[in-house]
Amino acid sequence: MEISGVLTETPGPSLRCPSKFGGVIIGRGEGALTGPVAFISSDCITQNGPLFTFSAGKLIVLTVAGDQIFADYSGQFVPTGVGSNFVFSGATFQVTGGTGKFSRASGGGNMTGSEDISTGQGTMKLSGRINFKNRN
Repeated sequence: MEISGVLTETPGPSLRCPSKFGGVIIGRGEGALTGPVAFISSDCITQNGPLFTFSAGKLIVLTVAGDQIFADYSGQFVPTGVGSNFVFSGATFQVTGGTGKFSRASGGGNMTGSEDISTGQGTMKLSGRINFKNRN
C-alpha cells in the first residue's frame, strides 16, 4: 500500500492528550490501491527541545468509493535547519480496520513527510502493507 498526499495541520488544545496539546490534520492524495483519497487525523504533540513527538494518532483515509481505512500512528518531527521546516522521523502506522472492502483490514508501515510548522502545510506518504478481503 502506498498513499501520498498534501496536508494542512491545525495545532491546538486537546483534552484527550497527556500534554493537553495536539493537532488535527486534513488532506487529500492518491494511492495505487485506493485511487483518490481524502484523509483526516488527530494526534497528541509533546515538545522536547527542538523535537516534537506525535503520538496516539488516529487516521481515517476515505476513498472515492466510500470505503475507509483506519490506522493508528506515531513518530517525531525533526527540524531540517531551514526555516520552520520539519520532517517525519521514525514515524509508523498500524492499520486497525476500516469499512466496506477494508472492514477487516490489518497491516502497517512507515510514514514519511514534511511540514512547515509555521503554516501547517506539508506532505505525507504512507508506505507499507495492507491485508483485506475484497468482497466483490
